[in-house]
Amino acid sequence: MLMKKFFTFTLLAALLTSPLFAQRVTRADYVERVETCEAILQEFMADPEMSIPADILQRARGIIIVNQFRAGLVIGINDGYAVVMVRRPDNTWSLPALLAAGGGSLGFQIGASANETIYVLMDDATPRMLFNQRLYVGVDAKAVAGPRAATSEHINEEILNTPILVYRKDRGAYIGANLKAGWLTRNDRANRSLYNTTYTLPEILYSDWVSDVVEVRPLINYVSKLTN
Repeated sequence: MLMKKFFTFTLLAALLTSPLFAQRVTRADYVERVETCEAILQEFMADPEMSIPADILQRARGIIIVNQFRAGLVIGINDGYAVVMVRRPDNTWSLPALLAAGGGSLGFQIGASANETIYVLMDDATPRMLFNQRLYVGVDAKAVAGPRAATSEHINEEILNTPILVYRKDRGAYIGANLKAGWLTRNDRANRSLYNTTYTLPEILYSDWVSDVVEVRPLINYVSKLTN
């Protein structure tokens, strides 16, 4: 009986994360996503075992903070959102722009988990991949696990020259197939709503034509403090 209930819960969770069941998202929801991503970054940096070394942050050209939920029963669903920021040529940080995050897997699997991931972008080309296509981390741009501040691991030039350094936390139980075809993509609808603008991802990240909003300033200030 317990196993039957668990299967039922997992299937329901997978269905509810599907876009077919998505409810209307308001501007307040988009603000909450930005605030949640800020909280995720703060949590990483407060954990000695997970915090990102200062040397990495000072060299970073961008950062993506991802919040996802994964559930699966035969077919796995990975659904969520992210925030991306880039370092501009004048060394200031851009407005945070919202992304969609998703993926899937096939094969025997059961369970549900929350996945929080930080991608530290070490070059200027990688975030621009989001302009016209889905970014498949590790496929479109090489990615490796990032060194932790708490370890004595030497941060060499090879690591610093890798396009994406990955920091990840998983919560919950998920057994079976690995995630396949995980991706990030621009979410112009969310950004238009958040900033009340007709501009889209390229302008939000790289121009000064889009005015900030009070709700995003704490994240900008925190990232600036970490990286300068």
